[in-house]
Amino acid sequence: MTYLPEELPAPQPGIDDAPYWQGCSRKELLVQRCAACGEFRHPPSPACPHCKSFEREWFASRGEGKVYTFTWVSHAPHPALKGYTPYNVVLVELDDAPGVRIVSNAVNATAANLEIGTPVSIAWEELGNGVVLPRFRVAG
Repeated sequence: MTYLPEELPAPQPGIDDAPYWQGCSRKELLVQRCAACGEFRHPPSPACPHCKSFEREWFASRGEGKVYTFTWVSHAPHPALKGYTPYNVVLVELDDAPGVRIVSNAVNATAANLEIGTPVSIAWEELGNGVVLPRFRVAG
């Protein structure tokens, strides 16, 4: 069973984020980094917002971080989500990629163990259509 239903629309990679999704398919969390100034950025973009360079590289993150913020969704915004509420949406700040925050879900979270600052680690979720999504698991 997946955290959210497989019937949800799958990500549609573009030119800038295709390497990110290719990494996910291999269960490797890749973060874009400016090859000129070294600043990390997410979501991926063609140019560095800090130095404006078009040079970029990909960094393999350990996938560990802390919950920066979160919410519990109680109303299904898509028909496929009917029956899946409440579910959480977390913004995870990665420990090894300063400034990078990834929107995801904490698959084992409860109202009692999810709060700002909660340590989390990557929990890959394979969907039936071949898509692999980066989810997170509350540590401990």
